Amino acid sequence: MTSATNTNVLANCRRLFLKDYDVPMNIGVHEFEKKAEQRVIINIDLYVPLKDNSPQQDDLAEVVDYDFMRETIKSIVSQGHIQLQETLCDEIMQRMLAHPLVIAARVSSEKPDVYPDCASVGVESFQMKNL
Repeated sequence: MTSATNTNVLANCRRLFLKDYDVPMNIGVHEFEKKAEQRVIINIDLYVPLKDNSPQQDDLAEVVDYDFMRETIKSIVSQGHIQLQETLCDEIMQRMLAHPLVIAARVSSEKPDVYPDCASVGVESFQMKNL
């Protein structure tokens, strides 16, 4: 798929988002990170074609539910320690793109408490399904 085709596909989408979801979790490769939970801020953007996410009856069943994003994150975090933010983001991405209506997603994670001299450190990924 060409870049122009990708842009055209996303131009006819609705963007759903989960912004600054603050999750305490076990993450990190350093020993001090393995001893306690840390705050991780997660952001997700989902792109769904308007034709598949425009309710006709004002009914939740007609759209992608925000709970899908939150519950997915809770499920991943509940499985135990994750070493890398890349691993966390990749797992979230895989599950977001598994939703039949989602054609693209952006996932980011940030650890705001790692360094005292910056706001956060993090990872962001964007991926589209092959249509």
